[in-house]
Amino acid sequence: MKKVAIVLSGCGHRDGAEITESVSTLIAVTEHGAQYKCFALDQDFAVTNHITGESSGEKRNIMREAARIARGSVNSLSELNPTDFDALIFPGGFGAALHLSTWATEGSTCKVQNDVERVIKAFYKAGKPICAICIAPTLLAKVLGQHKVTLTIGNDLETAAEIAKTGAIHEKCDVEDYCTDREHKIVTTPAYMLQGTSFQIFKGIRNAIRETLEMA
Repeated sequence: MKKVAIVLSGCGHRDGAEITESVSTLIAVTEHGAQYKCFALDQDFAVTNHITGESSGEKRNIMREAARIARGSVNSLSELNPTDFDALIFPGGFGAALHLSTWATEGSTCKVQNDVERVIKAFYKAGKPICAICIAPTLLAKVLGQHKVTLTIGNDLETAAEIAKTGAIHEKCDVEDYCTDREHKIVTTPAYMLQGTSFQIFKGIRNAIRETLEMA
């Protein structure tokens, strides 16, 4: 049975992992006969009020928040050993651009968190597929852009322009579709970077994960 590492950036689309995207990922991985283990950064962050969009002034832990989605079964990202897995998946949510990197504030000049960069490079070097959803493809653009990887965040022109600055190639994509770079084993889908129903989001993610596991 294929094994997949899933990296969650918290819980909630404004400051963590987008819940629909994350749950869709868990369902699709198991639907296609694979098993998963969830990982997250063990560090604190400033909470955003998901009703108002403003900072609540509260501090929480990313890993503890991710455990809400993973039903308590989540490990520190520092413990992720790429040799134990066949594929790597990053669900979206703004946490990917806030915690896993500084893309939210710095765009293409951002820094990627050390363990995030470590696992991306290790999976890529080992020829194992990497799937990224929503805004998470910016992580792959920053770390792997020099390899001219092709990926998508949908059709947002500003974000696509920043991606191009990394050396990565951006491809427009519909919400139910995905972008596949078989040469580099990179699969991406726009999810909530575009307007869509929760079922359309699920279909896009399901299709992307099917492609990812076929390459694993």
